[in-house]
Amino acid sequence: MSSSPLTAADVDAAAARVEPVVRRTPLEHNTRLSERTGAEVWLKREDQQVVRSYKLRGAYNLISQIAAHDARRGVVCASAGNHAQGVAFSCATLGVPGRIFVPSTTPRQKRDRIAAFGGDRVTLIVTGDSYDDAGAAAAADADSTGAILVPPFDHPHTIAGQGTVAVEVVEQIARADRLGAAIAVPDVFVVPVGGGGLVAGMALWLRDRHPSVRIVGVEPEGAASMVASLAAGAPVTLDELDRFVDGAAVRRVGDLTFALVRDLVDEVVTVDPGAVCTEMLELYQIEGIVAEPAGALASTAVLDAIDARPGQTVVAVVSGGTNDVSRYGEIVERSLIHQGLRHYFLVEFPQEPGALRGFLDDVLGEHEDITLFEYVKKNNRETGPALVGIEIDTREDLEPLLRRMGASRLRIEPVAPGSSLFTFLVS
Repeated sequence: MSSSPLTAADVDAAAARVEPVVRRTPLEHNTRLSERTGAEVWLKREDQQVVRSYKLRGAYNLISQIAAHDARRGVVCASAGNHAQGVAFSCATLGVPGRIFVPSTTPRQKRDRIAAFGGDRVTLIVTGDSYDDAGAAAAADADSTGAILVPPFDHPHTIAGQGTVAVEVVEQIARADRLGAAIAVPDVFVVPVGGGGLVAGMALWLRDRHPSVRIVGVEPEGAASMVASLAAGAPVTLDELDRFVDGAAVRRVGDLTFALVRDLVDEVVTVDPGAVCTEMLELYQIEGIVAEPAGALASTAVLDAIDARPGQTVVAVVSGGTNDVSRYGEIVERSLIHQGLRHYFLVEFPQEPGALRGFLDDVLGEHEDITLFEYVKKNNRETGPALVGIEIDTREDLEPLLRRMGASRLRIEPVAPGSSLFTFLVS
């Protein structure tokens, strides 16, 4: 058990505190994931929360306790997304003044949502080019004004508030089994991990009330700060951070959350962001669920990273749905690359008529399409290599394509995933 002063009773108290405000989000059986794993898979739809993520739970639980004794001091936070919206909504609901610092990279759509939720109770301040800049400004503001800093994950009240997701799931699953047979508690909870507040709070309550449950956290490859910290035995700061799964891209997990995860969570796994993109598209196309990348982490892991066994009841948390539709082009691209259906090559064409026609006739197969054709040396279109993107029908089509390329008199070089040029294509 954890040595944290937090207890399951704190989560129960938080559940009572947030109940008048948060939405009891649906727990939905998922046929696609169930059929593919043999388990009974359920999705906890926190993307349908009032602010479209679970973050409201922790923010409201913390700010409501401030409001009860010292609302005049106000609150301050730094965020570029879901946490800011939870804080803004809580400030407006409780009548607490708040200042929210966001970096200049925060899309206008998110800024507008923060302002709409906060109304005249919240001041939105744009500063710096990164979350770290906004965080430093928020901390300086709290020091100079006496306002109370509302952390996104590493605070006891935040953790307890996030943990209320587990309370709801257990209450819902007992009466929601689609076959009519009551389930006392799920066998497995699969929970996305960023700073660790959600999985820590859920584990705190579950370990006390239902100790046999298996709890699995999920991080994206390239931003696996909890996995790195567990390996090191203490929180560590990542030198490099892949920000694609932005809701879970945290350079350093919390001290409190680390200790709880270390002591209470069975396992933390990682998934490829490309697999997350594939799952996002399936959630949208099959179930009509608009999940942000972090929101699809858990259901991705159900397919790719955990041993979901036939007959088990598995609950995956869809943590948020604030995805920007303008990102779907990149999401499709990453998904196709992950599935091995889109590949890139540098092709040097000779200075002679018909070179491109020869490439199309001799190299490209009947069911293969060019998705990108761009000369790399723009100042000399006759001699510069061309960057060519090719989409194939199945993975099995790649080997014949490579054989035809090898037999061609053209110089063709694959652009390997991980190369600087490849990173430029999908960033």
